[in-house]
Amino acid sequence: MSDSRDSQRSGPAPSWWSRPADPVPVAPADGTAPQAPASEAASEAASGADFAAGPGTGEPDTAPGPRYDPWGDHPLQVVDHGGERRSLGIWRLVVFGSVIALLAGGVGGYLGILAERRVGTRLELPQAAADHKDRAPESVAGIAATALPGVVTLHVSGSAGGGTGTGFVLDEQGHILTNNHVVADAKNITVTFSTGESVAAELVGRDGGYDLAVVKVTGVRGLRPLALGNSENVRVGDPVVAIGAPFDLSNTVTAGIISATGRPITAGGDKGDGSDVSYVDALQTDAPINPGNSGGPLLDSRAHVIGINSAIRGADKGDDGDSTRQSGSIGLGFAIPVNQGKRVAEELIRTGRATHPVIGVTLDMQYRGDGARVDSKGEDGKPSVVADGPGARAGIRAGDVITKVDGVRVHGGDELIIKIRAHRPGDRLTLTVLRDGMERTLEVQLGSASGS
Repeated sequence: MSDSRDSQRSGPAPSWWSRPADPVPVAPADGTAPQAPASEAASEAASGADFAAGPGTGEPDTAPGPRYDPWGDHPLQVVDHGGERRSLGIWRLVVFGSVIALLAGGVGGYLGILAERRVGTRLELPQAAADHKDRAPESVAGIAATALPGVVTLHVSGSAGGGTGTGFVLDEQGHILTNNHVVADAKNITVTFSTGESVAAELVGRDGGYDLAVVKVTGVRGLRPLALGNSENVRVGDPVVAIGAPFDLSNTVTAGIISATGRPITAGGDKGDGSDVSYVDALQTDAPINPGNSGGPLLDSRAHVIGINSAIRGADKGDDGDSTRQSGSIGLGFAIPVNQGKRVAEELIRTGRATHPVIGVTLDMQYRGDGARVDSKGEDGKPSVVADGPGARAGIRAGDVITKVDGVRVHGGDELIIKIRAHRPGDRLTLTVLRDGMERTLEVQLGSASGS
């Protein structure tokens, strides 16, 4: 019996091992047994110990060859470099294929979005349906819709430059009411309607004391006069709408309330002689009014004109002593009451001039006490109380201090003029007069004087 090592070496060759091909011996021509080459015989002699008996025969193996020795210095297997190159090529193909797939996916997605937008369902956000219903007549939108066709923008030019203002149509003959300071010294006047059409206008008449003027357009059809209300019906807190062209932005609509009534204000005075000072017993409103709104209508909830926008109070620029004010609304706007505007407009259309109610006295405008004091002398040394004038007939004397008009207190000469001009010539007023420390009541019937 051979030992275990011989048994391992004499067994069949492992299936993963192959023998290299041996040369096949060729038989000689003389019939003798074929001879192995000398080198082979030497090899066999040198390695005779390596021959093993065939299984159960004891005869040498007829096909000797190298055997794999796992403990040898050089293993039979070698690295296949061609296989490594194939592996790298496969990875490159995988990466390239992934890039192509990503590009194809992106292009395909973009084309899909385009296709969906063009032929598929469109993306559409929910929205309310169009509403063509008219607004309530008393709403701001309803008032604006009613009044805008009758409101115009005025562009004027003259020796002192140009400017922009507002006006509104009074009648179908083309008369338009605006402020005197809008058209004062104007050489050319252009009226632009809410439709954008523009025509030339001519001045009919103006009055600096009331700050009102009338211009006229001709050859215009379809004029829409605004309805005039009654300023005596106005109450504090009533809603109002103002329309104008602030900073030349025509057809601008703002809304607010009546903040106060009977506000005594004066405006103008640039000439220095008092001839251009206007005295207004004004309606105060917080509806935003700005430069360019001058002459535009102030409307009530029925779209009736109750005032003519005329002045604003601007904000002080700073606390550094600068008395100039910023232009622009701070919620203090003032309008001429329409009752006063109506009377003046009628007179301007008829005669080109307006009349002012007067009491026939000269006031001391430098008096700083409470009330309006009758001056000691009039202009050019004439008496301060006009002989046989309304004041003289009522019993007013030089030095009297008028403190009330129809029971309403006045605090200065300006306020007395404003209260008187709020009436018509011929109206009767009750004056409270302080004389020698005693109050007395006098009744006066207003006279008339031609305005500027």
